[in-house]
Formats: sequence, structure tokens, C-alpha cells
Amino acid sequence: MRIIGGSLKGLRLNPPKNLPVRPTTDLAKEALFNILQNQIEFEDIKVLDLFSGTGNISMEFASRGAAQVISVDRSIHCVNYLKDISRQHKLEQIKAYKEDVFKYLQMETEQYDLIFADPPYDLNKIPEISKIVFERNILAPDGLLIVEHQSMQNLNNHPTFVEQRKYGHSSFSFFRHAAE
Repeated sequence: MRIIGGSLKGLRLNPPKNLPVRPTTDLAKEALFNILQNQIEFEDIKVLDLFSGTGNISMEFASRGAAQVISVDRSIHCVNYLKDISRQHKLEQIKAYKEDVFKYLQMETEQYDLIFADPPYDLNKIPEISKIVFERNILAPDGLLIVEHQSMQNLNNHPTFVEQRKYGHSSFSFFRHAAE
């Protein structure tokens, strides 16, 4: 696992083996950031990384100049790892919180330019993520929600769904506010 762009490009991340994670592969992450590079300016955006795990995606956004990256995971080991690695690399814009993502979303009042969610693939509540984000108005008006999930799962029944990109067994579904 490595950072593929920005100020920390090439940095290898070596999280402890015992973390309860399934990190986004470098291939899928590279494809995702190639897509995003053509759609958004990374500098100064506010990012919410849900089910952040090792913080691989949070680190990628911070490396590319995001102003604020809020990372949420229910594993204290993942949160502590991300806090440690952020401190080591002086990424003060990353704030990691130990919390159940669905509880966090119910309490969140901030808006984000980009929300990335990489839930466990066997989680049966994956379709609820987009529903909650839009009902609670957590995504900024021109923002983007990206949910990583198994390719065989289909999330296109939400009115804000834009497209699904498949990378082997993993897919990214993209959501934006519906056109007015």
C-alpha cells in the first residue's frame, strides 16, 4: 500500500497485520484518483472518509492538499494507526475518530465537498449510506459521494446516483445532488 500522488507520493504504508481492514487496492485507488483529478480541485476541500480503516484514502487526500480530512472508523486500532502516521508526516488536517459510522452520520452537522465510504463488503446497510448523507444534507451542493462496494452489488436506485465504475471485484458508485 502506497501513496500515489501529492506531497507524499511513493510513501509506503505498513499498517499492523492485525487491523480489521480490506484496504482499497493500489490499482483501484489509482483509477479512482485519476477520475477525481479531472473532476475536482483537491486543494482546500473538506473530505469525510467513512470506514477509514488504515487511513489509506485519508492520507491520499491529505497528500494532495485537502484542507480537512475527517476519518471515521469503529476500530480503535485503525484510528490510533492513522493518528500515529498522520503525526509522523505532519498531516494536521487529518482528524481520526473512533465511532460507528451510522451514529456519526446521524450526529454530523458539517457539510463536506467529498465523502468517501469504504464499508465492509458484507455490511447489509451499504445502500443506507447515500440515503442518510442526502437526507441529513452532509454533502455540499457541488459535492461528491463515492461508495466502494462489491461489483455484484448495485446502488443505482438512489435518485442522486451518477455512475458505477468497476475494477475487478470492487466498484465505486458516484452520487451528486440531483439537478434542479
